[in-house]
Amino acid sequence: MFNFHKNHKILVNMAIAGFLTLSLLIAVLPASQMQKTAPLPDQMAFTEMEQEGLRLYIAEGCVACHTQQVRSIEMDNVWGDRPSMPSDYYFSKQRLDVWRQSPSLLGSERTGPDLTNIGKRQPVKDWHLMHLYNPRSVVKESIMPSYPWLFEEKATDKVTPEDVVVPVGSPFFNKPNTKIVASTKALQLVAYLQSLKQTEMPGSSPTFIPQNKKEVVTTSATDPNQALLPDGAKLYANVCAACHQANGEGIQGAFPSLVGSPIVTDPSPEMMVKVILMGYDARSEFAQMPPFADQLSNEEIAAIANHERTSWGNNASTLSAEDVKKIRDMVNQQNP
Repeated sequence: MFNFHKNHKILVNMAIAGFLTLSLLIAVLPASQMQKTAPLPDQMAFTEMEQEGLRLYIAEGCVACHTQQVRSIEMDNVWGDRPSMPSDYYFSKQRLDVWRQSPSLLGSERTGPDLTNIGKRQPVKDWHLMHLYNPRSVVKESIMPSYPWLFEEKATDKVTPEDVVVPVGSPFFNKPNTKIVASTKALQLVAYLQSLKQTEMPGSSPTFIPQNKKEVVTTSATDPNQALLPDGAKLYANVCAACHQANGEGIQGAFPSLVGSPIVTDPSPEMMVKVILMGYDARSEFAQMPPFADQLSNEEIAAIANHERTSWGNNASTLSAEDVKKIRDMVNQQNP
């Protein structure tokens, strides 16, 4: 019927017809029958600034080294409170136009950490700005490239109240009478990163597939205040070390040192626990610390506080989860 050996036109036409048929069966028809994704009830659309930051995130190649997908395996629990689902990408996957789909943000490798929940894990704007200007200024071991073109050097007397000064100090920047000022693009990119927070699902959330063995780490029971508390050192590393550093010395001009700090070593832990619960923004020479009342339990706060009060040469008394509960209740009564 078809003489492919003598009529090449028939061969080409059959190849094209086969390609189109398979495309319809494998791609077009299944896609047209898929249920359309809707945003979660409390999911917020991007602001104009965050939308511009998303475009910069793609343009600067961040997606090459960072993923935005929390897999259902238990080891990914560190990146989010639940596995990712299609609705999480509703606002970032809007079409650019009728012909173009917006770029995928899932990523393919984790040269850097997953950013699905980075706005919750690291809410401090100054930290993100310092990280973009020179990642080693906040994460000593970072291999991430710097983005100095997103910033401007300004003479101190030329800095205006509208300028956002980045608290980068020696050895990363030490020009006298000069400040690093964030550009509009830098602020847009940081706004996008700070917006990356997993939305809570109504009802039950998807769960992680448990590993065969899960190590449960608790502190030594020799101190009654620390018995059955989580591992304070591990919690500090996950929650606090990005700003205050693993050695507790902080970053000069940005994040205060906890070594010998009168707040940390005070015999009464009340002020320290209040700072963790409510955040702190009273000293202009340091960046703002966000509140952790909604993120950390009484047991976790007690474990972190005890680690800080007994590490790096600090030798203050420890506290229990009940001590933290009393201070939390007092704060809630004072700030209903």
